[in-house]
Amino acid sequence: MTATTERERYVVHLTVAADDLPAARLLARAIGRALAFLPELVLGETTVSEEGGSEAQHQVFCDRRLGGRRRCVRRVGHQGGCTS
Repeated sequence: MTATTERERYVVHLTVAADDLPAARLLARAIGRALAFLPELVLGETTVSEEGGSEAQHQVFCDRRLGGRRRCVRRVGHQGGCTS
């Protein structure tokens, strides 16, 4: 039996300002889709929060599992079926 060694994982935080929560989510979706070609990008973990250290984070993408390694990339609370 071999021991499994977990890799360290680092998260990149980019600060981009928006006037309100809907605008912040829209901007986050646009940035996420523009960078979706990067294999390191985890769209489903994209969140936005209020400036000033607020603990409340708001999810941007649905992220429902679709089978295999695919996940839904539509916005949170979308109508209709999920898509990858």
